[in-house]
Amino acid sequence: MKTLSKKKKRTIKYQKSKIKFKRFAMREGSVSYMAQDFTNLLTQSIDRVSSRIKPYYEKPRFVLYHANCLDILAKMEENSVDMIFVDPPYFLSSGTFTCQNGRMVSVKKGDWDLSNGLRKNFDFHLEWIKACKRVLKPSGTIWISGTYHSIYQCGFALQLAGFRILNDISWFKPNASPNLSCRFFTASHETLIWARKDSEAKHTFNYDLMKNKDWPEDKMKKKGLQMRSVWSINTPKIVEKKFGKHPTQKSFDLLKRIVLASTKKDDLIVDPFTGSSTTGLAACLYGRNFVGIDTEKQYLDLSIKRLEELEKNLKNKSQLL
Repeated sequence: MKTLSKKKKRTIKYQKSKIKFKRFAMREGSVSYMAQDFTNLLTQSIDRVSSRIKPYYEKPRFVLYHANCLDILAKMEENSVDMIFVDPPYFLSSGTFTCQNGRMVSVKKGDWDLSNGLRKNFDFHLEWIKACKRVLKPSGTIWISGTYHSIYQCGFALQLAGFRILNDISWFKPNASPNLSCRFFTASHETLIWARKDSEAKHTFNYDLMKNKDWPEDKMKKKGLQMRSVWSINTPKIVEKKFGKHPTQKSFDLLKRIVLASTKKDDLIVDPFTGSSTTGLAACLYGRNFVGIDTEKQYLDLSIKRLEELEKNLKNKSQLL
């Protein structure tokens, strides 16, 4: 049997040490390792998708796909995403009515929001949740927003998929629309579930920022006190609907808080049901990378208009400084 030289042994030992360190760094979320390889990882993840499905819109930090989110997620690199925000279909379009700007309007938001029955609705949620888990880093987290029509199914699906639930947040809407039937309590909140992929990993939570930053949009938050799990934030402002609106559009102030709470600069954020891309705007404004996916071109076009206006405003602001 041939004996290996001491130099060869040292080389093999060194290579094994490198592999062990990389595995440890990925598991523990090592800052030094992630900082070194983040750009390559992000580029590989997006390029892998781009090589097969052409982006609907692409900027250096902002990419949109007109596709089924399952198709895009399946082509992204495993363990490549830092945070996912999801506002999935609530399946509440049933031919009933609600109040909007003081008028009675149908709650049908689109064919994508029509229920397919309890079992099929649940299977749908479980499928995209599993797809999201594959692309998240071990320390990556997912936020899911919903009402009672869908959020309990999503919470159960998260548990079945092996996520560790970190918090549930009540988003209280002080300016919620009234209940027209006068037979129920007025729906004035949505629930957000925040969960981590790996039960043992260390997730990002910017505690000091949440505690000490001024949050003027939230009358319940007192500076210097811990951020609680009830957030008082209005529905989207009129200016946020300047180019049109998505029927389930989220407030920019809500997404700003989520992005700042659970990500770092240069992190990769994905929104599988991006709609008008409020998630992407918050990501862009605070130096994160964003991939948004939607099946409706009209909302992707709305996303582009909103992004380009944000970039224009940022450019004008920088020129004044």
